[in-house]
Amino acid sequence: MSTAEKKSITIALAGNANVGKSVIFNYLTGLHQHIGNWPGKTVEKAEGTLHFKGRTIDVLDLPGIYSLSAFSIEERISREYIATEKPDVVVNIVDASALERNLFFTLQLLELETPMIVVLNQVDMAEAKGITIHVPELQKSLGIPVIPTIATRGTGLDKLLNKAVKVAKSKKLARPARYGREIEEKIRRVTKLVKKIPIQYPPRWVAVKLLEGDEE
Repeated sequence: MSTAEKKSITIALAGNANVGKSVIFNYLTGLHQHIGNWPGKTVEKAEGTLHFKGRTIDVLDLPGIYSLSAFSIEERISREYIATEKPDVVVNIVDASALERNLFFTLQLLELETPMIVVLNQVDMAEAKGITIHVPELQKSLGIPVIPTIATRGTGLDKLLNKAVKVAKSKKLARPARYGREIEEKIRRVTKLVKKIPIQYPPRWVAVKLLEGDEE
């Protein structure tokens, strides 16, 4: 095995609160985890490791948040970590029974242009509510892999891990969603100005946040 293939992979779990992130984190890391605080913060930081196909996988459970705006410490921690630490892959866990609400955060993550997959968790609850999700169509719309799971039963979690490692190795970046001609033209103009400033975030992402009124 080459040195490159022995390299560890970092997976960041991101999503709203109560979508099953902790269940997935515990499944992946088992007893090999450490709970502390983010440096200089009182926000809990959960990290763990596992070994998969000869690789060491480091897993970080980011705080449960609803957006990447800087309205809370948790939101700032998550967006700074993804933008500056650049995990090998972001695993965005969404609640299949409340998909529309969860996808607001997903669209923001896409703007950070990092390798990414979506985990469609709690599909059993969605089905119980009569909700049908066409996974291939959702995958095509987002431009990234979508994996249905039932974390409490362990269903789909091995597939999640396989896909996350595959995307991390490919280094394929997620592409931002398009918002229509008029909005895209505004984003383009602001992005052109932002590119003149040294920043740690993707210029388009900053342009979108400025247009939203988020000055941080």
